[in-house]
Amino acid sequence: MKRILIVEDEVAIREFEAINLKRVGYETVEAGSGEEALDIYDNDPQGFDIALCDVMMPGMDGFELCKALRQRSTEIGIIMLTAKSQEMDKISGLMLGADDYITKPFSPTELLARVDSLYRRVNNTKAVPVSSDEIKLGEFILNLRRRTLTKNDKNIELTQVEFQMMEYFFTNPDTALGRSEILNKVWGESYYGEEKIVDVNIRRLRMKIEDDASVPKHLVTVWGMGYKWNTAQ
Repeated sequence: MKRILIVEDEVAIREFEAINLKRVGYETVEAGSGEEALDIYDNDPQGFDIALCDVMMPGMDGFELCKALRQRSTEIGIIMLTAKSQEMDKISGLMLGADDYITKPFSPTELLARVDSLYRRVNNTKAVPVSSDEIKLGEFILNLRRRTLTKNDKNIELTQVEFQMMEYFFTNPDTALGRSEILNKVWGESYYGEEKIVDVNIRRLRMKIEDDASVPKHLVTVWGMGYKWNTAQ
């Protein structure tokens, strides 16, 4: 069963989201606050595929909730709901481990498209790859079967989106990959969002894999195009 935890303090919006998601086969569990959401998450034996979290909530806000959920799981998909004027909220949420964001107000069509897209990505990471188990590049080893990345034998925790990005780079080393190529490969060709989500995820990856994220040596920028994994050190 496809399960979604909906976290929204405004009842009307929460019900709107739940009704539309149930219509297409999702099982929804609702929470009116971040605190309630964490309590549900910690005590629900079935688990959740996706958490849909509003940013602006009293008490524990969406940022705190996102951070807490990500600490509990690298596999759950997290979508943040932000107001149209809150540009920094989008970046902040992604840097804390969210996979996507939806700007309010949004239509049922956009909601379902973004949720479906993330659900496919979450479940793709659970599939066992048929290719070689490992890709080694310098001090890094990407294990495709266990879905792990290590650097000098130390594990680097990745979300499902981050792993898919690393898999794309590792299977195309020293190749310049455009933002649109990365977006289509990882988020899907039908993704509703903006290319800047690629840039924010690159920043997050650099903080995890580079010795100095401000001077990247591995995940480098190709100006005017996108990024590449650099094997020449």
